[in-house]
Amino acid sequence: MIGIPGQTIEILQDTISEVLQLNPEHISVYSLIVEPGTKIEKLLKRKKFELPSDEEEREMYWLVNEKLTEKGYIHYEISNYAKQGYQSKHNVDCWEQKEYLGFGVAAHSYMDMQRYSNTTSIEQYLNENNNYIVNEIQNKKMQMDEYMMLGLRKIAGINITNFKNKFMENPLTVYKDVLDKLEKEELIKVDMQSISLTKKGIDLANLVWEEFV
Repeated sequence: MIGIPGQTIEILQDTISEVLQLNPEHISVYSLIVEPGTKIEKLLKRKKFELPSDEEEREMYWLVNEKLTEKGYIHYEISNYAKQGYQSKHNVDCWEQKEYLGFGVAAHSYMDMQRYSNTTSIEQYLNENNNYIVNEIQNKKMQMDEYMMLGLRKIAGINITNFKNKFMENPLTVYKDVLDKLEKEELIKVDMQSISLTKKGIDLANLVWEEFV
């Protein structure tokens, strides 16, 4: 995790070295997000400690990127690196909006353009047949928007042919105005095969994703 209280570039370099010595197949790198109402937020407000600045946090991100890619790790999603063949299959399927079924208490599923979750109560799960809650029912526009947002988490971006095959639409036409805007702002790069984030777009990914929410 980067951007945590008291973390410096020197400390992060030591952390990276220790992680690489373990030689893991997969590494996730997340920036700290301070959620409202949490203890860490209260401590920050009371000036008990400070977080690295936004500029320092971005420097940390790209340092991790440099060190991991030098060692052969593939940067395949904004927060994830893996050795060849060890990319998270479940996560990649989610980012490509493939369907999945979850079994058990509190499990989540995505089928037939619906997201639903099982009850969090063991008693209810055991005693009732219909123990799930429908969280979202998508229409085609919602599904396309989500496909764009999720696809732009991947470093390779959105495969235009795959989008066409899934929706019978061309994303370059459907999202022309948005893509023109983001490309002009140098947040994405677009060619005939794919739509993907630039380095600047990775740093400002939330602004890109907001265009499809």
